[in-house]
Amino acid sequence: MTISNTLASALSGLTAASRAAELVSSNIANASTPGYARRELMLAPRVVGTAGQGVQVVGVKRVENLPVIADRRLAQAAQGDSDARTAFYKQIEGAIGTPDLAYSLSGRISAFDTALTEATSHPESEARLQAVLSSAKNLVSTIGSIGKEVQSARLTADSEIANQVQTLNDSLQKVTELNVQIRRGAGLGQDVSSLQDLRQQTIDKVASIVPLRQVEQDDGSVKLYTSTGGILLDETPATFGFTRTQTIVPEMSQASGGLSGLTINGRPMTTTGASSFIKGGSLAAQFAVRDDLGPDAQAQLDAVTRDLVERFQDSGLDATRAPGDPGLFTDAGAAFDPANEVGLAQRLAVNTAVDPAQGGALWRLRDGLGATVAGDPGNNSLISDLRDALQADRTPASGDFVGGPRSQSVLASDFLSEVSGSRLAAEGESTYTAARLDTYQQLEAQDGVDSDQEMQNLLQIEQAYSANAKVIKTVQDMLQTLMDN
Repeated sequence: MTISNTLASALSGLTAASRAAELVSSNIANASTPGYARRELMLAPRVVGTAGQGVQVVGVKRVENLPVIADRRLAQAAQGDSDARTAFYKQIEGAIGTPDLAYSLSGRISAFDTALTEATSHPESEARLQAVLSSAKNLVSTIGSIGKEVQSARLTADSEIANQVQTLNDSLQKVTELNVQIRRGAGLGQDVSSLQDLRQQTIDKVASIVPLRQVEQDDGSVKLYTSTGGILLDETPATFGFTRTQTIVPEMSQASGGLSGLTINGRPMTTTGASSFIKGGSLAAQFAVRDDLGPDAQAQLDAVTRDLVERFQDSGLDATRAPGDPGLFTDAGAAFDPANEVGLAQRLAVNTAVDPAQGGALWRLRDGLGATVAGDPGNNSLISDLRDALQADRTPASGDFVGGPRSQSVLASDFLSEVSGSRLAAEGESTYTAARLDTYQQLEAQDGVDSDQEMQNLLQIEQAYSANAKVIKTVQDMLQTLMDN
């Protein structure tokens, strides 16, 4: 080997070592950066003519385990789905409240029952009649608040759908642009690792919303498909469409046209069921909360409310009422019509005939809603009948309740139990998906940056750098000797 070849080989070694040190530095600095993949330097022999002249840097390799990343993304989507459902059931369970809380649904029914019992023993006491009215109003308020909470959860889900659709559209457009930049940079022999990191971060945003699979292309670009086979990104990105709703009431649904559905490239797409384009991610869960879970909870609450209204609207309970007149609890002041049950919880009201603040009189709780004058102040028969009506075992006329007849308080407890059971099931699924996601994240981390290994690599790079520098120094000394002689 000639002196020039030796010098060229040493210089190429210095260049490679310097580039390798940069990669190690980058790896260590970005060890915890989301989407960052460990870099490795790709080297090849450098040949000039038939003689070897050291090494040359041919590229930078991103070390990533695509199958593990794909599984992690599916787990990420599943967690987004289960977490959204869990949050909904927690919200409704909190609105209903546990029986030990005075402001809970069961607590309000118990307080109403207690007030009726105390008024039965002293029907002449205006204070006790007032307590009956106040407890009835509190019960109405609590039922209405639960209904409002259900609709609030649906409205929040609608808003979140709009946000996620915007994120999808923005992210898919960004991936498309990064595909172009990566394809162009790879064609020019440039290092596109940073662009690939950014693309992975962007795809991860999409993966938490809609389960997807990524297909690598020979030119460095990627195509994206949903887990059910829908196209998210081919040459151009899919465009999702959705219109946010400013307010939601119980009667509103996709079927009625009151709520927006989801469109993809202008075509309406189903948001539920096994064939749903978005099945399994957080977007599907938000549609479920708005269109399925929320209406189901409202229906059960309306069934509990209907049971309460019909107990006191029974024609045999109060002889002073005319046929068709409302009972103690009304549908916005009118008698309840079974054909108009949806949203009854939010329309529930105490009959104004017993409310002095609305022109009524407390003594009608004792003497009858249709009474025109006060009767015997010691007559407690109607109040006793009201209490019996509350406690009587009765089969709910609507709702998806398992079992036979039950009292109003037991029906309310069953409603809470259903919501609590759904919350526990959702939490169990959420715990499982979180553990699954953590497992894949750990597997993915094994292919990530190991700081100890990087420091060992840095020591080897330092040794290689020193060796090549020593060769250059030796060549310099040789040339100096030749010049001196």
